[in-house]
Amino acid sequence: MSFSFPKIYLASQSPRRAQLLEQIGVPFDLLLPEDMHAAELLEAVWPNEPALDYVRRVCRAKAFAAHAQGQQPTLPILCSDTTVALDGEIFGKPADAAHACDMLQKLSNQTHQVHTAIALLHEGQLIERTVTSDVTFRELSTTDIEQYIASGEPFGKAGAYAIQGLGACFVTHLSGSFSAVMGLPLFEVSELLQSIQQTSQ
Repeated sequence: MSFSFPKIYLASQSPRRAQLLEQIGVPFDLLLPEDMHAAELLEAVWPNEPALDYVRRVCRAKAFAAHAQGQQPTLPILCSDTTVALDGEIFGKPADAAHACDMLQKLSNQTHQVHTAIALLHEGQLIERTVTSDVTFRELSTTDIEQYIASGEPFGKAGAYAIQGLGACFVTHLSGSFSAVMGLPLFEVSELLQSIQQTSQ
């Protein structure tokens, strides 16, 4: 396969997603929300909304919101959203230390799902993919959780952990895509970008 990719807009504030695109050599410019409060409201969970429906809806909404900003959307726009779910309960970003503690206690010694949706908006067409990975945590002690929260890493992360950081110490098994759990499934992204590059040649 060719490792040449078209230049895109990455509509994400996540440094992890930017890092992952850089890892495979995708050229990009950031397209960040003009209204941060409105962007956060997009992530609100609807009542009784299944986790897969939620992550797809939010990702799609982010893509259209980025396009609507009108910042010369001549390049394809890539969006992604990641959520953690356990027994149907959606675990978003923790609001505070107590919220993070509650999430980590629930994830302890359990296998949860990480759903990551990507949306590529190109020439008026929206192309979507969703990747689900199973992640198993070892049993976490009170000290484990307290020290992890004190590190600051859980904040701003779905499920209150980062698999690419200290959170990796909790993971006994991963079935799925490591990069998707980080926030951007590189296999699916590379396929989508190469497919639009081929059609434009």
